[in-house]
Amino acid sequence: MNEDILNYLNEMRRDFSGKPLNEESVLKNPIEQYAVWFEEAVNAQLLDPYAMSITTVSVEGQPSTRIVYMRGIKNEGFVFYTNYNSAKGKDLEANNKVALNFFWGELERQIRVEGVVEKISEAASDVYFNKRPRESQIGAWASSQSEKIENRKQLEEQVAFYTEKYKGVDVPRPDHWGGYIVKPTKVEFWQGRASRLHDRIIYTKKDNVWSLSRVSP
Repeated sequence: MNEDILNYLNEMRRDFSGKPLNEESVLKNPIEQYAVWFEEAVNAQLLDPYAMSITTVSVEGQPSTRIVYMRGIKNEGFVFYTNYNSAKGKDLEANNKVALNFFWGELERQIRVEGVVEKISEAASDVYFNKRPRESQIGAWASSQSEKIENRKQLEEQVAFYTEKYKGVDVPRPDHWGGYIVKPTKVEFWQGRASRLHDRIIYTKKDNVWSLSRVSP
């Protein structure tokens, strides 16, 4: 890696690890605290600040984790979009408890979220879908996400089919594609510090009220 880039990353880590993370410095609502950290991640020009891992659990009790993009922050939680018939969609139908993780290694920060998930309204999914690039809209129709296919040619043929089908008209949102919101019940903010004496502040929600505490690294 270029030495200038390494020096920049090291300076950035020192800058962020030097910021206090304690009960007095954080906001009282974890969504608002997330927004502060997210803005700092964007301003630091991280490659994919929107990327988050999401862990679901199947009806058989098998956990599964993958990376998706967070596409919205609301007062109630974090929004993402997917195919409802995908493996994750089937997991969510069977078990609405999920875990998220945002990891911003350049800043030595991660945010761990536990909560429950529910579908957002069809109208809200329509609004987001209509803003997507046309190629992505076609892809939502062409891909039977998580299902086996013979080869890539089969996928490309589906893309060609739906490209022709919706030629000259707006691409409608498929009924099997839309958004979810993860409503957190527990959120942990982790800030790397020297000598592995990291800061960990945990928010816990009970009776619709957030409380926070520090835990040992």
